[in-house]
Amino acid sequence: MKKTELLKSIRLYLFDMDGTLYLGDRLFDFTRELLDTLKATGRRYLFMTNNSSKSVEDYIKKLEKLGIPADKEDFITSSQATAWYLQKHHPGKTLYVCGTRSLQQELQQAGFTVTEDVDKTQCIVMGFDTELTFRKLHDVCYLLSTRRDIPYIATNPDYVCPTEFGSVPDCGSVCDMVFNATGKRPVVIGKPSPLMPELAMERTGFSKGETAVVGDRIYTDVKSGLNAGIAGILVMSGETTREILEASSDKPDLVLEDASEIMMAVRE
Repeated sequence: MKKTELLKSIRLYLFDMDGTLYLGDRLFDFTRELLDTLKATGRRYLFMTNNSSKSVEDYIKKLEKLGIPADKEDFITSSQATAWYLQKHHPGKTLYVCGTRSLQQELQQAGFTVTEDVDKTQCIVMGFDTELTFRKLHDVCYLLSTRRDIPYIATNPDYVCPTEFGSVPDCGSVCDMVFNATGKRPVVIGKPSPLMPELAMERTGFSKGETAVVGDRIYTDVKSGLNAGIAGILVMSGETTREILEASSDKPDLVLEDASEIMMAVRE
């Protein structure tokens, strides 16, 4: 299928945000028009992010500041998916959360008790922690080393988070650091797991053939689409370089310079 035909066939676009629709606090010039065009042509979009440092409420405020109106139903996040996984597999457990206050609050709102007391901890949750301290790393390593069977969950596997100046370490990098100290790997919830695309399709009623993930990373965004059996579309406006693309064994269904090409295609 040709690029334009594929883009026009998609009815539900699952957009990664940072690196795809904006970079740090800079909205890409085309983003508002792209989202308006999708709505005007009868399509649906959701914002799908691995970034667990912000709650949905935080993202709504961030997008509002950038001029993008949104509500809770417009998001699929790794925090939401993590809460769903915990409710299914570890209901009622007391959590030690190596994550931001926003992630802690989201998990509390989902019915979990969050503690800083290692003696009361029954499960560890690692997120993209922009409030990371050595105390948290110490406690996680202590728990993994002294209680070998404790459940250990990570919201996402991303190694870096893009910024205006380059990148900063994300959850995957911190998990690697913990692995070097303890030999333990977490169960990873976010992209490239198919869970978030599957939840999105279940919520909206669109089929696999009508759905696509759009993002700037092959190993999370594109692969989550491939794992879910839907289209994985790579944009070159964020982390991925041509060298990374050529070296990757996972190949996107489409490669776009940026997401504005979607707008051009659906208008035709």
